[in-house]
Amino acid sequence: MLVYTCQTPICEDVILTRWLLAMLIFVPVSILLRVSGAPDGWVFGLSALAIVPLAGLLGLATEELSRKYGSGVGGLLNATFGNATELIICLVAVRAGEIDVVKASLIGSIIGNVLLVLGLSVLLGGIRHKMQTFNKDVAQSHSAMLAVSVISLVVPALFVGSSRLTATPASAAARIEGLSLGVAGVLIVLYVGSLIFSLYTHETLFRNGEEGAVSDADEPAWSQAKAVVVLIVCTLIIAVESDMLVHAINPVVSATHMNKMFLGIVLIPIIGNAAEHASAVMMALKNKMDISLNIAISSSTQIAMFVAPVVIFASPLLHHPVTILFDAFELVALTASAAIAVLISMDGKSHWLEGAQLLATYLIIALAFYYVAG
Repeated sequence: MLVYTCQTPICEDVILTRWLLAMLIFVPVSILLRVSGAPDGWVFGLSALAIVPLAGLLGLATEELSRKYGSGVGGLLNATFGNATELIICLVAVRAGEIDVVKASLIGSIIGNVLLVLGLSVLLGGIRHKMQTFNKDVAQSHSAMLAVSVISLVVPALFVGSSRLTATPASAAARIEGLSLGVAGVLIVLYVGSLIFSLYTHETLFRNGEEGAVSDADEPAWSQAKAVVVLIVCTLIIAVESDMLVHAINPVVSATHMNKMFLGIVLIPIIGNAAEHASAVMMALKNKMDISLNIAISSSTQIAMFVAPVVIFASPLLHHPVTILFDAFELVALTASAAIAVLISMDGKSHWLEGAQLLATYLIIALAFYYVAG
């Protein structure tokens, strides 16, 4: 069991950076395997491992720039790059025509953040601290945005599924694509509004809600140039690794008989969010549940209200349009995940049993997708 003797953000970043730098060995190894024509299973696995430290370094670079420019610019940077890994993987998969994998990974990222990340954080934090508290007002604000995110994905599918489209297939497809672009536009506008709310008009509410968790406003450990270079280089290498990962999906599915739905719902979101998961758990272990809750739920709303709309708008340019219509199984899992997360965050307190409940829900959903969906 690791003992964390370092309590400042910069010191923690040094420890995390060392682990991430050590894991960068998977980057050249995965590329070498791809070039040498190694089995696709090895390429898939090592590309996935390579993305983890790259995503972590991308997050650290964003945090360093946030420390330098303050909470306003920092919030915008986090909004832009917070889920850059998932966005890159999705865009690469869209270009390859893996639409089902893209949709599953978007839903999987939301479910994973809400159930797996938050569940693990609440469980381990509750075991160490018995009862943890967090700002109820901030939690309710996050939960409301999560609920709107879920409604925005569920309602269009319900309307289209229950309507009697008498138009030709081409006309119906055009109307559904128009609906998708319209909903995506509304979500992006609302997302921008939520940023204005949390970073400017009601900044004190969120700052007070996380008082003590981020009060160590240390000077940046990295220079601006270093942070920008790391940001750019990591983004480019993630794109390369994502391309290798996506092109190995079909061979891996054929060899392992694993359905693509499970791959998108469970495996790919875990790969893209691994470093973020670790941050949320560490904050919960330090009894900073506000930050942990913010990481988990805000990441989910960012996927639904920023990443998904960007993918929808970009997909026609990549010649594989993505619509807002998701599989019924995905929507049921999404709705159930949001409902239990909202219920648990309502009272401003958490304990280990609630974490166990979130994790149990996640495992049930994962098992269902593994054995049934596809």
